[in-house]
Amino acid sequence: MTRPCPGARAVTSRPHWQPPPGATDCHMHIFGPYGHYPLSPGRSYTPPEASIAAYRAMCDTIGIQRTVVVQPSIYGTENAVSLDAVEALGRDRARAVVVVDESFDLAALRAMAARGACGVRFNAVSGNGTPLEQLEALGECLAELGWHLQLYAHPTEMLALEPVLARLPCLLVIDHMGGVKVDQQGPEHPAFRALLRLLEGGAWAKLCGYRSSAAGAPYGDVAGMARAMIAAAPERCVWGTDWPHPSLSSPEEVPDDGVLMDALGDWAPGAAQRQAILVDNPARLYGF
Repeated sequence: MTRPCPGARAVTSRPHWQPPPGATDCHMHIFGPYGHYPLSPGRSYTPPEASIAAYRAMCDTIGIQRTVVVQPSIYGTENAVSLDAVEALGRDRARAVVVVDESFDLAALRAMAARGACGVRFNAVSGNGTPLEQLEALGECLAELGWHLQLYAHPTEMLALEPVLARLPCLLVIDHMGGVKVDQQGPEHPAFRALLRLLEGGAWAKLCGYRSSAAGAPYGDVAGMARAMIAAAPERCVWGTDWPHPSLSSPEEVPDDGVLMDALGDWAPGAAQRQAILVDNPARLYGF
């Protein structure tokens, strides 16, 4: 039996600063409509529908102009909802990160590339995804395509996989601050040290940190980790909302995306830093 979870906030606050033109949300999801995109029976949670119209309204409020649609675990390897969202948002302003396994051949992946896909996500946290044992084999395939591999794993898994991740032939993007929690050693956690080593060695990472926070909004306790990541790889850090913030337990936990943008402004107070994280770095990684 899958567990329910709350949806996105109905109202988003405006951040206290204006993101630069071309600002990019590098991590979000679309759910439904379920009559057209039925849920996978292997999912671990059941969220409310999250529409493109609701997402666009949030973007207009916080100043986002470009989007990376990430395939959610509730759909497994059926990527139609994410690829169709790219088409609806516009190929000039949207890309997709899909979920596949070894059954997808190069022709299938190239067909998805023609629709805006440019990376593959491994999600070992939510389940219903590609087995981690397929990392290296798919990494070879992605290198041939010029795609990246995006990893969302538990900290202990990422730490154990560090040698494998370091030798992947394709670009590596690490999700959600490596999954490290502030109240579990935070910046001193061995997995976070591994994350910094991977960044220094050429990996990319997403500054999507509310799940790492122990204090909750406005997520000031995550600042040390975020700033350490930016210092390690200022040219390879990107940012994402994780809208509509799935798999949380209560509505009180659901972030206000304007507050998340303000947190980024605190982590990266300089105009050049904000331009790199929100515009220039995503343009290079996703091909905008």
